Amino acid sequence: MPTAAPPVRPVTLDEIYAARERIRGIITRTPLIKLRHDAAAPDIWLKLDNLQPINAFKIRGAANAVAMLTPEERAKGVWTISAGNAGQGVAFAARAYGIPCTVVTIETAPETKIERMRNLGARIVKVPFDAAWHAMEDRAFEGVEGSFIHPFDDHNFIAGNASLGLEILEDLPEVRTVIAAIGGGGLVSGIGSAIRQLAPSVRILGAEPETASPGAKSFEAGSPQKFDDFQPSFVDGAGGKSVFPRMWERMQGIVDGSIVVTLDETKRAMRLVAEKVRVIAEGAGALSVAAALSGRAGEGPIVAVISGGNIDLKKFAELIGAV
Repeated sequence: MPTAAPPVRPVTLDEIYAARERIRGIITRTPLIKLRHDAAAPDIWLKLDNLQPINAFKIRGAANAVAMLTPEERAKGVWTISAGNAGQGVAFAARAYGIPCTVVTIETAPETKIERMRNLGARIVKVPFDAAWHAMEDRAFEGVEGSFIHPFDDHNFIAGNASLGLEILEDLPEVRTVIAAIGGGGLVSGIGSAIRQLAPSVRILGAEPETASPGAKSFEAGSPQKFDDFQPSFVDGAGGKSVFPRMWERMQGIVDGSIVVTLDETKRAMRLVAEKVRVIAEGAGALSVAAALSGRAGEGPIVAVISGGNIDLKKFAELIGAV
């Protein structure tokens, strides 16, 4: 039976600072480094959140959301819906609290991510993409019980993600633009929630692949849109078939737009990060770099958030070897 979601409200600075303290012992304060890409402009810095314990930013929001469950909610166990990174984040946090965890995941999720979720103790339920998408809207899935943690449309999850915005401002106060991949919208909304309140002149931009860019379509139309030409790709951690109306509401006044990049641009960004920084970025993690390199985000300083690095190494080598 579908479960009603609580009303959307802004994430306050007090909530963001409290979340940062709450998750301090679980997450890593990741480095911010300059990308020396052999061009005068744009000036790009990389926020390496792929260096988190689960190699993805999702541990920030998941750790905060699980920590804020009541004892009664924890006793029921937890479950989430994920292509891999949110599932790892929730499973990691649940294991820390001794809570059973189930992850409903799409059938096409990379086996690398599925195996990592299993290794963290999660029970895996594979479903078609559309079934998972509907379950995220309904906040329910037949046969799965427990306290549900939404992978992006969750106030406490977003407050945890927002800790990333605090770190960016502390490490690079002169930043002009921050770019982060848009999947469900929880990352860019979290980063924007922190930065908009502390440095309102900084632009907050999303990045999406050409094969799944409902965010850009929504910003163009001024309302949440569906993306009818959706195609699955190696960018499995970002993009989607639509922007949830609730997430569109969260992005209003916080996110300034979304840059669409090609799959080839994304591959080149993955290769560049590997060559210059010796760091692995998965497809979704490289979208922000591709968007920054496109020139459409200005000269900078630009911070490109490397949101994840969970990709099969054989697949990674195949992708970067093709450009």
